[in-house]
Amino acid sequence: MPLDRDALDALRMDRGADDAALKRRSRPLLAGAALLLLAVSVLVAWLLFKPTYISVQTASARVVQDSPAAGAGARLLNASGYVVPRLQAVVSSKVTGKVSEVHVEEGMHVKAGQVLARLDDATARDQVNVAKSQFAAARALAVQTEVEHANAERDLARTRTLYARHLVSQADMDAATTREASLHASLESARQQASVAENSLALDQQFLDDTVIRAPFAGVVVSKDAQPGEMISPNSAGGGNTRTGIATVVDMSSLEIEVDVNEAYIGRVHGGQKVDAVLDAYPDWHIPSHVVSIIPTADRDKATVKVRVGFDQLDPRILPQMAIQVWFLGEGSGEASTPAARVQVPQTAVHRDGATPYVFIYADGRVERRAIKLGAVTGSDVEVLAGVAGDEKVITASEKPLADGMRVRENNNP
Repeated sequence: MPLDRDALDALRMDRGADDAALKRRSRPLLAGAALLLLAVSVLVAWLLFKPTYISVQTASARVVQDSPAAGAGARLLNASGYVVPRLQAVVSSKVTGKVSEVHVEEGMHVKAGQVLARLDDATARDQVNVAKSQFAAARALAVQTEVEHANAERDLARTRTLYARHLVSQADMDAATTREASLHASLESARQQASVAENSLALDQQFLDDTVIRAPFAGVVVSKDAQPGEMISPNSAGGGNTRTGIATVVDMSSLEIEVDVNEAYIGRVHGGQKVDAVLDAYPDWHIPSHVVSIIPTADRDKATVKVRVGFDQLDPRILPQMAIQVWFLGEGSGEASTPAARVQVPQTAVHRDGATPYVFIYADGRVERRAIKLGAVTGSDVEVLAGVAGDEKVITASEKPLADGMRVRENNNP
């Protein structure tokens, strides 16, 4: 049976057509894979090279207007110091003893001579009683000897009369003379012993009086340093558990300011010069003051000279050891001076590179490190004399260390 070639041709597979169809079906898959690979590459590149930002907290520099007193001149110099009392005493005892009573508390006003505390005086009282007895005995002995001496003097006078009339012998005369001289010496000795006993009594009485501790001057108690039952001594002779003071008393009328002025600028300061003082506790309160004296010596370690400044008028708000800023003023022209503008930034924004202070400025999302010159401290802020303008922002905190040119993002949320 002959083969049907047409039928065989119909059964033959067309491989060219299949390859073409396969290529048509694989094109979308290849395109999708290429797009996916491109997207992954872009994502990886973005993750590797994306810009990083550091979160920081910022604060604006503040411009503060000064309000100096009328008639005051320009500010020539500023310095910082503390309020100190000229009259202050840690009141202690002259003797070592155990505290039995304390009559003061912090903040109490006391008068000169007021009793602050008492020590246990049982031993001192016994010593006084013994001294009184010894003094009484010595005085009685002196009186007895004085009577005996007076009698010896009378006997000597009678013996002399009889001896002159040759009615007694020379021996009787010598005996009367010797007895009078002996009793005279005994009388002097008795009187000296009575004087010693009296001085001993006075000494023991003083020891007893020293157990009562009194205020040396009028003032305010700022510290209570001992309690009943504790030992107290003027020189800690009893060891580390012995107190050296009962209380600290300050004469509030003697408060003044002590400041250290750089010796390079001490020529701008003179006695009687007007001063504008501002307590850190009351930054808006300007206290008129004046220079009392310039201590005539310098501290070579700090290169400063100490200056005493007195308040024109005291106020109950002024307390010892308060931090204070002072500005030494030039001579006034008789008219109120124009208030000066000062730039202040938070102290947390200031960093130091050795002795050089600097801040980080926030400028359009980047960090700018800038050296500054500092002035006086007022509360939590510090004056910037140069380096920061009043409309700039300083960085007060950051989550990572900063460097010049870094990208940052503000985040002032607490």
